[in-house]
This record gives sequence, C-alpha cells and structure tokens, in this order.
Amino acid sequence: MSSIKIYNTLTRKKEEFVPLEAGKVKMYVCGPTVYNFIHIGNARPPIVFDVVRRYFSYRGYEVTYVQNFTDVDDKIIKKAEESGMGVEEVANMFIAAFEEDVRALGVKKADVHPKVTEHIPEIIAFIEDLIAKGHAYVASGDVYFRTASFAEYGKLSYQNIEELQAGARIEVSDKKENPLDFVLWKGAKPGEICWESPWGKGRPGWHIECSTMSMKYLGETFDIHGGGHDLIFPHHENEIAQTESLTGHPMAKYWMHNGYINIENEKMSKSLGNVILVKKLRENYPARVIRFFMLGAHYRNPINFSDALLRQAANALERIDTAVRNLKHHLDSAVDEAATEEEKQRVDSFRQRFIEEMDNDFNTADAITVLFDMVREVNQMMAANVLRKEIGAAYLALFAELGDVLGITFGEAEQNMSGPSDEEINTLIEERAKARKVRNFARADEIRNRLQEMGIIIEDTPQGTRWHRK
Repeated sequence: MSSIKIYNTLTRKKEEFVPLEAGKVKMYVCGPTVYNFIHIGNARPPIVFDVVRRYFSYRGYEVTYVQNFTDVDDKIIKKAEESGMGVEEVANMFIAAFEEDVRALGVKKADVHPKVTEHIPEIIAFIEDLIAKGHAYVASGDVYFRTASFAEYGKLSYQNIEELQAGARIEVSDKKENPLDFVLWKGAKPGEICWESPWGKGRPGWHIECSTMSMKYLGETFDIHGGGHDLIFPHHENEIAQTESLTGHPMAKYWMHNGYINIENEKMSKSLGNVILVKKLRENYPARVIRFFMLGAHYRNPINFSDALLRQAANALERIDTAVRNLKHHLDSAVDEAATEEEKQRVDSFRQRFIEEMDNDFNTADAITVLFDMVREVNQMMAANVLRKEIGAAYLALFAELGDVLGITFGEAEQNMSGPSDEEINTLIEERAKARKVRNFARADEIRNRLQEMGIIIEDTPQGTRWHRK
C-alpha cells in the first residue's frame, strides 16, 4: 500500500509522512477566537482537519487531536463590553455555538479542547523561561519576544527580516526594541479581565497560548500543526520562534494550511457585507451538503462560494444518496448468489483508488470522483439486473466505509428538526397505501402532495413504496 504524502508549508513540497512515533499521529489545529458565530471561512479548517484525522485513523494510526479555544482576547473583551456580559459568559456562549455548528457539519470532538484561561500558570512559566534565556524582555508591564534572538525567524512564511520590517502588518509600539517583536503578555487596562504575573496584572498575547498548550498536550515536537492559510504569518511564524527558542527543537514536523473561501469571486469581509454565517446557511442547506461542498475542492486550493455552486453540490450528493438508496432497495430482490473473485477485486479496486487519492495530500476532490465512478458502476449493474446480493452488499459496505472517512453518511438525508419524524412519514405512507388499495386515488394523491410539501419524496416500485427526504 502506498504511503501518505503531505504538502509541508515549511519546506514547500510534498513529503512522505513518517510519524515521530510509529503508529501514532499527534496533531494540533488552531481553533476559533470565540467572540461571534462562525462563518463559512471559519468552518473550513475544522472540516479539513477532521477528514485528515479520520483518514489517519482509517489507515490504522492512533491519533491524538488537539484544538484550542481562544477564550480571552481583545475582540472578546469588546463584545463583552458591548453586550453587557462577562468575558467568560461571552466565550462560553460562542464555544457552545461553535460546537453546535461543527457537530452539525460532521466534525468529531477533539481529544482535547484546551482554553487559554485554563492555562495561565503554564503560559506565565513559558514566558519566564523565554526571559531567562534572553529571548524576551519586559517593557512597562508588557512582555515582548525578541525576534532578533531567533535566527530562523521568517522560515515558515519565506520572508526575510528586511521584508518583514518593511511590512505594514506589524504592530508598532514605542515599547519595542524592534518593530518585529511581538507581545507575549499584555499589561491590563483599567477594568479589563486580568491575572497576576511577575510583570503585573495582565493577560497572554495571542501567539503564546498555542505554543504553551500544544507543548503541554503533545510535547516539545509533534507531527502536524494545522490551520488556515491566514495563520502562516504572523501567528504560526511566531509560534515557531518562541517555541523553538525555548526548546531548541522543531515545534512540528509538518505544517498544513487550508486555502481561503471567496464569496462570488470576492474575498469575504465585513466591509463588503458578504460574510456568511454557518448558522444562517444551515437554515437553507443541510449541513452535510455544506461539508460535501467543502470537500469538493483540494484543501489547499481556494474555494469560490455561491448559492449556485452549493446547489450543484447538493445535486451531486443526491446522486450518491440515490444510488445508495436504490442499492439497498435492490438487495431485497437481488439474486442470492456468491460474488465472483473478479467482482470482489473490482470492488477492492475502488477502495484502492480512493486510498491512492487520499494518500496524495488528502485529495478529497479526486477521492469523491472515485465515489461517482462507483455510482456509475452500481447503476449499470442494477439497470442490467445483474447485481448479485453479495456484491451489492459489498458495494453498500464500501460506500459506508469511504463515507465515514469523509464524515458523510450516504443515502440518509439530514432530518430537519422542525420536519416530520420517520414515524409520521410511515403513518402517512401506510394511509396512502390503504387509499390506493380501495382505489381512492384522490386521497392517495392528496397524501403524496402533503408529503412533498414536507420535503419527502416517495417512489412507487413493484416491491412497494419507498421514501427519502429531499
């Protein structure tokens, strides 16, 4: 079997994945700053790295997956002031909202979801060690990292010091020795949430939290660090600088970054008014369609979002769902004969193709193409009525197996919580069957129309009536 290859942002090339510890994968993915509901751009990293995690597990690795919550930050403090709520109250509210959205999108809970506010002593100790080693300095109650002390600064983003010093994204402060220096500890402003420290009351800077928490749960060096493309600089660059200055070891072996999402070919931004919240999008589209849409592009490529493209994804997913439902239905009347070796090998060839695509830097787009080839295959076999029960069951199991890697259950439409239950639908279908039996076709049509209004599609077949949600 082929080996997994990962595009490493640090080296800018695909590399064969060799774990630090045989059979194990340690992953850290930067989580949200919880001051608002997540938009579709925020949703891409959780979906992407959920699939990466699932695939490693599928390939037999034991995965430890850590994703943090930034639960204290300028934006959270501002939201708290505007709403009249406490910082902790705001953070917990939006953590719950994040979890509701990503669980609906099929994202599994991380093994550890550390919060910044629960790791203040560890963060302070980390900063103290950096100061002791000459990599950080205190300035009027703040603490800054001394970038000049880390010779490799810029190695992730491939920028040199001169270019960075001329950059407009660097926060300038009179307290800094160098414009590139970044804050590790912020002295508290009046009325702000704060903690006691050797440098006075304050709170952690953004970058230090991930270095501290990743080291606590995964060690000084771990396998994969992931996040959105926008985190390469300055966030991940700064994580590397402060972590490797402290430990003298590489922070992570592989750095993975997913691409941006554009809206109707424009960058998503508040100023353009085109920010689309997942919460709102889920009111119009099943969450599994949103996930399928996201996986239809390679994770490193940008995605262009539009309603038309999302509807295309919904139609494409429905093709797979229909094939799987038809396959289940067909098995009831399929010839109960054993599959030939050639047929078994044919099923396995689809599995191997899927693995080859996913081994190639988690190429979900081409892996999904393999699923459509499976759809074509089973549809042709069912149309020709040559699908034996054993081979049909094997294809059904393979759809479930590969769907689990992608985090999508095929053939089972997502139930709208406000829609009818399965029991209500089956009762109406039984009533319709009775009406048809006594040739009361007006009543039968009335029930069909009612079900259609509920978003339920029914099909009358020689084996009986079957249904699925639209």
